[in-house]
Amino acid sequence: MTDIQQHIAAIRATLPEGVQLICVSKYQPLEAIEQAYAAGERDFGESHIQELVAKHEALPKDIRWHMIGHIQTNKLKLIVPFVHLIHSVDSVRLMEAIEKEAAKIDRIIDVLLEVHVAKEESKSGFGIGELPTNWEAYPHIRVCGFMTMATNTEDEEEIHRCFRQLRDLAQHSSIVHPILSMGMSDDYALAIEDGSTMVRIGSRIFGERNY
Repeated sequence: MTDIQQHIAAIRATLPEGVQLICVSKYQPLEAIEQAYAAGERDFGESHIQELVAKHEALPKDIRWHMIGHIQTNKLKLIVPFVHLIHSVDSVRLMEAIEKEAAKIDRIIDVLLEVHVAKEESKSGFGIGELPTNWEAYPHIRVCGFMTMATNTEDEEEIHRCFRQLRDLAQHSSIVHPILSMGMSDDYALAIEDGSTMVRIGSRIFGERNY
């Protein structure tokens, strides 16, 4: 068993039933993803469209690709035919662009609305009171839940505040059994305590990234 496969086994042992692991493979070589694939993982997250497309073309077609990074709308058409879930829908403009591209190929795209709850202004996402409600205007988009990133801090109470804010938002939404994509390598255990159903883990599986 490789180091990557050992890391995956250790993480799986900490995940309760109903919490899905997304292996964040951005900047990782194909060989690293192949090792995670051999361990049974099929859900991988990427942050850059061109890297995502290249890996989709090179790797097995039963991989479910998750787009977790900021999206340039002019490149969106490259992933619409195959992307499994877009976590990072952070604006009405992006929703309109996804609807336009998905309509061209008559495909319904599953998305999560990214919500800004952290204290850093640099993080993107809808404000709590800015979420679109006219989802029927996007017949080729299925809103499946929400995604967020907590404040980058060692203060666990602040991290919990972020995750609980998203959980409370989801509980008052009209989505039945919404996905809550929250928690990364350093804070996923806290996110699970607050109701996360999907954790995005990279460095704990693959080691530090080679940028």
